[in-house]
Amino acid sequence: MLFRAAVAAATHALGGSNVVAMIAAAPVWERLALPAAGGLVSGLIALQIARHRGVSGVGFVMEAIVLGRERVPLSRSALQLISSWFAIVSGNSLGREGPLIQFGAAAGEGARRAFKLTDASAQVVLASGVAAGFAAAYNAPMAATLFVIEVVTGVLILEAVVPILLAAVVATVITQYAVGGAPLYGHRDFGAVAPAQLLAFAGLGLLAAPLGVLFLRLLAYAERAWRVLPVPLRSAAGGLACGAVLLAIPAVAGNGFEPLDALLDGKLAVAAVGWLLLAKPFATAASVGSGNPGGVFTPTLLIGALLGAAYAALLALAGASVTPGAYALVGLGAALAATTHAPIMAAVLACELSGDFALVLPLLLSCALAAGIARRLYVDNMYSAELTRRGLRWRLTLDGRRQIEKVEPET
Repeated sequence: MLFRAAVAAATHALGGSNVVAMIAAAPVWERLALPAAGGLVSGLIALQIARHRGVSGVGFVMEAIVLGRERVPLSRSALQLISSWFAIVSGNSLGREGPLIQFGAAAGEGARRAFKLTDASAQVVLASGVAAGFAAAYNAPMAATLFVIEVVTGVLILEAVVPILLAAVVATVITQYAVGGAPLYGHRDFGAVAPAQLLAFAGLGLLAAPLGVLFLRLLAYAERAWRVLPVPLRSAAGGLACGAVLLAIPAVAGNGFEPLDALLDGKLAVAAVGWLLLAKPFATAASVGSGNPGGVFTPTLLIGALLGAAYAALLALAGASVTPGAYALVGLGAALAATTHAPIMAAVLACELSGDFALVLPLLLSCALAAGIARRLYVDNMYSAELTRRGLRWRLTLDGRRQIEKVEPET
């Protein structure tokens, strides 16, 4: 609640009702300078973060939960959250879920120590904190639970599920008390889908898979490319590159909430959809790859929704009767499934974000196809890729045994 209020207060002070409106109203020089300045401040804070022991990023939190050999200190996570705040309010193309998830895990670790719980409970408490952070970010308790099960732990055991569910519920209740109980993108009612239409939605899932893989590879390439610069200059240069995109397309700013809301309403022109589909991945890669702390989860939702809207426009040209908003909603779920390899979580999140469970069948179909094909094309998801770059990878077999694979870390 504090993070949301602080972002809203800053954007209002800078002249906009939200990040996109703020950037759209800003003069040309400010569109370039503001993201760069936010990146520079974020980079300077990153130097302080490096002095603290512990892990950073959702991938590292996964390592702490799965392997139980790392800790997520609250002080480091709080600095990460502040650093992310500067990067987000300055217009960089970032989501807020990453730092909130890490802070949730750190809060769980702090609570475990305050209540003097045993070390054996550390992994479950961290997982519960992750669920709470996710639920607070998206007002989606079911998807938060599935995120931990499908993406973070990869296993379903009652000892972990019960506290994870409780944490997600508590976080959601508090969030709803503060900002209201409506779904994040408002209530939608696209209606049920005829069986024959499932083929069209299956095609959307097939397209989302390579798009998701291309986005992940773009993020990895950007991270490697920015390493030639020292940390403060690196994040400032990434902000400057994002600002260059904002000169032409202000809607790229932030996590993508505003254009996604317009997509679900069917209010975004086809030309705008096309330009955003090209610009959003590159702006996000510039922001995240240069080290600005923030999430790629929410920007991925926008990219998938843009794909769905563009796909609907092509179907309409072919003479099909389509509802663009429905394809945008299924597209966001499919792209998320392709990048996280978590089809059930992605489908449920799409339903919770919109309040529309009538599209559950096309969502499950598209998400399953997108996740299955993406996993064949690219073995890592958006979070496990962080660990692979450090030389660590694990897989689960059907009998539930975790296998640790040694891979060569990137230099």
